[in-house]
Amino acid sequence: MQWFGPPNMKPASLQAELDVRTGGRFRISFVGGDGEYFEAGGIYREVVPNERLVFTWAWHSTPERESLVTISFKPDSAGTLMVFHHAQFADETARDNHQRGWSSFLDKLDAFVA
Repeated sequence: MQWFGPPNMKPASLQAELDVRTGGRFRISFVGGDGEYFEAGGIYREVVPNERLVFTWAWHSTPERESLVTISFKPDSAGTLMVFHHAQFADETARDNHQRGWSSFLDKLDAFVA
């Protein structure tokens, strides 16, 4: 929760409920800088500690547009290499919007662990 969310998010608004196990559910919500409410959730399809997370992703406003996120972790001489893959988008606009969003989140993660 210390790094997740877009740069303009109201930090106190971030809420997360995570049941990190195969078949478990998650829900993440936050309020953007303009006051708009966002909520996403999904189900963990695969949880392999220190190796891989696979989960569905859908915004509460468009639950029928479910996509799939796979995050792999691999040992690296400098620490851990994380490979992030988000697929099965409804269209190119959704893909591009998610790419911008995840890029900003991962920039915040990079600054957090630096």
